[in-house]
Amino acid sequence: MVDFNVNGKTAVVTGGTRGLGLHTAEAYVLNGASNVVITSRKQQACKEAQEYLENVAQQAGKTVKIIAIAADIAKEEDCTRFYNETMKAVEKVDILVANAGASWGAPLKDHTVAAFRKVIDLNVVAVFQTIKLFTPELEKAGTPEDPLRILIMSSVASLVASDPVGVYGYLASKSGVSHMGKNLALQLGPRNITVNSLAPGFFPTKMSNGLLSVAGDMMAEQNPRGRLGEKEDLMNVVIFLSSKQANYINGIVLPIDGGSYNGGAFMPKL
Repeated sequence: MVDFNVNGKTAVVTGGTRGLGLHTAEAYVLNGASNVVITSRKQQACKEAQEYLENVAQQAGKTVKIIAIAADIAKEEDCTRFYNETMKAVEKVDILVANAGASWGAPLKDHTVAAFRKVIDLNVVAVFQTIKLFTPELEKAGTPEDPLRILIMSSVASLVASDPVGVYGYLASKSGVSHMGKNLALQLGPRNITVNSLAPGFFPTKMSNGLLSVAGDMMAEQNPRGRLGEKEDLMNVVIFLSSKQANYINGIVLPIDGGSYNGGAFMPKL
């Protein structure tokens, strides 16, 4: 029996208070992490997510410290503050999940440059800065047998070009971070840090619920697996890529969408 776990490790998950970020943080809580650090712009969101994760740990009989830090990491100064506060709260960081992200959709004629820039600032620039800040800490403890991990939350939108709703900044940003992850994998692999990108399809989250409410059952019906993503689908991948057994996997973009992207679309025409 192979035991995939993150026993004794400290994981940092940006945007870890809701959606895929919260699912990721929960995976670490349930699979042996000693510390899980999450962040969000809003203090209340941090408080609620911290309480939720602490309850998950208690019910599962896990001993794990949950640290929630409110910060807008799209702002350079706040991202630096988040890093500094994290390193005051923990002795080391073993896993960094650059998950915080946003989307915006509008027809081309109505899509403002300001909206495009806001998405890029969080989905690309903040990912870059977060990785830049934490890499020296990650490098301290990595070994050839168990390198430390960076996971970038990309999207199947980075793999296909179809888009009926005008999420131009989101498409550009997710393609950008996936490619940046491949470049970083080449640079950081020799320094005992692996970098991999996750490309989820549609999971019921606050970000996707608006489109899902319009599409109805169409999204599930057109998926080869006949359903949307469930949190366990993501959690299993996260733990595998963070485990010691995945130490030779580096620089991939892994679709988690039931195979829909193979049809050339990440969402149906509405």
